[in-house]
Amino acid sequence: MILTLRALGVGDLATAVPALRALRTAHPDQELTLAAPHWLTPLVNLIGAIDHLIDTPDLDTLTWTGPPPDLAVNLHGRGPQSHRLLLATRPHRLLAHANPDAGHTDGPHWHDHDHEIDRWCRLLAWYDIPTDRTDLHLHRPPPDGIPTGVSIVHPGAKATQRRWPPARFARVARELAGRGHRVVVTGNRGERGIAVAVARLAGLPDEAVLAGETDLGDLAALVAYARLVVSGDTGIGHLATAYGTPSVLLFGPVAPAQWGPPPDRPWHQALWVGPVPRAAADDTAPHPALAALDVSQVLAAVDRVQRHRPALLPTP
Repeated sequence: MILTLRALGVGDLATAVPALRALRTAHPDQELTLAAPHWLTPLVNLIGAIDHLIDTPDLDTLTWTGPPPDLAVNLHGRGPQSHRLLLATRPHRLLAHANPDAGHTDGPHWHDHDHEIDRWCRLLAWYDIPTDRTDLHLHRPPPDGIPTGVSIVHPGAKATQRRWPPARFARVARELAGRGHRVVVTGNRGERGIAVAVARLAGLPDEAVLAGETDLGDLAALVAYARLVVSGDTGIGHLATAYGTPSVLLFGPVAPAQWGPPPDRPWHQALWVGPVPRAAADDTAPHPALAALDVSQVLAAVDRVQRHRPALLPTP
């Protein structure tokens, strides 16, 4: 039995796919259990390498009732809390970054500026488990009940400083609609107000607002068969990468070199003006690096990615 920990969100899970598949390939006869939030189940099912999911919404509790796992793999962080959570299951071996505070010194050192995909590939390479950092594809769900060929504008993000101003998203949406795109606006339930505002400013019909109406599986299907995704640095951008859907992603406080799509795929464009210091610790406004991006830059990037749209990517 292999137990892996990744108690985080959509983008976090998507960037761990190469590592999860590498564990499956290296140990084909072992059951692979993932400790992650239960609401990620639709996405977990699309990875195809995981046998069981244990609902683990945070690092407070990991409910493990089975025998000690042969391997426990920390794909969550550097520890010590996450290390100790896994060590409490009494694994025969822990694969994790070195952290003397957790009593674990057998592992690579943490590099703050690694790309999130490379971080976990490098961890497994330390333990002689080969990985393929390009293995980011997800299974393509059937398009049952979802619109296909749409252009998705996703104005929300978990942190306010990663949200481009709604009025600018609306200008992009209006321009896309004027070019003949069928535009929809997505988000979770908490982001519906932003989505409605964007749609109204863009002159879109009410039915274009899908925020709060799609679960994670629906969203994955929507992206898988979409024409385009325009969003900030958030989970839906990683879904676009997984399905080869042309995307324009707007970055602010974090560099694309850490969380962006592979730079050798021209159908994905990560826009970033570079490191820009904040004048003050204001978490209620977009980061100045994000605010520096204008509508014309986004529309120019849309033109570029549309020229390079790939054929449907193979599913794993």
